[in-house]
Amino acid sequence: MGVRFYKPTSAGRRGGMVSDFSEITDRKKKPEKSLVVPYKKTGGRNFQGKITSRHIGGGHKKMYRLIDFKRNKDNVTGVVTHIEYDPNRTCRIALVQYEDGEKRYILAPEGLAAGSKIMSANDGLEPIVGNCMPLEKIPTGTSVHNVELQPGRGGQLCRSAGVSAVVNARESGWAQITLPSGEVRRVPSSCRATIGVLGNGEHMNIVIGKAGRVRWMGKRPYVRGSAMNPIAHPMGGGEGRRSGGRHPVSPTGKLAKGGRTRNPRKTSRNAIVRRRKSVRYGQLKL
Repeated sequence: MGVRFYKPTSAGRRGGMVSDFSEITDRKKKPEKSLVVPYKKTGGRNFQGKITSRHIGGGHKKMYRLIDFKRNKDNVTGVVTHIEYDPNRTCRIALVQYEDGEKRYILAPEGLAAGSKIMSANDGLEPIVGNCMPLEKIPTGTSVHNVELQPGRGGQLCRSAGVSAVVNARESGWAQITLPSGEVRRVPSSCRATIGVLGNGEHMNIVIGKAGRVRWMGKRPYVRGSAMNPIAHPMGGGEGRRSGGRHPVSPTGKLAKGGRTRNPRKTSRNAIVRRRKSVRYGQLKL
């Protein structure tokens, strides 16, 4: 698991990197046919054809792999048959075949390889990599991923490459976990999580190298607001180049730096024990 450098045969190749895919079991294997569905592109447009998310469009064709985020197949041993690449996420996925013949994809943590055995259960499981169990059964100090926010809903936290949460404490039906951002949050202790740190941690070190690779990902070019006309953006206009003339804002006029974006009336606000540290005008503030 690491990155591979290209020879500088062109300006785009110079400095560009790719993953070495060393953890992939078989690079020629196609995804499990029963676990893929078509991935429809929207171009950032809603049902009326209006653009609601900018800078989206194009990109390589891909199929969506159905991932088992719920891990609700209890007390049945599964064997990992392949570690595969998933174009829809940064981490790798593992194809698991259970004793009854059913196959499912799960997120692949570090240390999980072809031939590994995993299981999900409410009780009686060892906290080894790949096993899924409620937070109330996981020892404190253990690294977990794919953490649920509501029991039975499926994992929603810590699903990217190289990330994990740490179980800190448990009391009165709640478990306290530290997220990768530094935020400490309370989660119902009956929520499930999977043991281990997600693999492909070197993903964050990859240098794209050229603009074309970004287009392959389905991202269109971004134009600075200060380069637009005043009719198109609040930061636009001015004689020659100017450095703004006001605090940076979004196309709708909302402050782009330093403003709080979280809804203060969000119900899950009460579950946050300690907020993450955010950088605001060069200073660390809670």
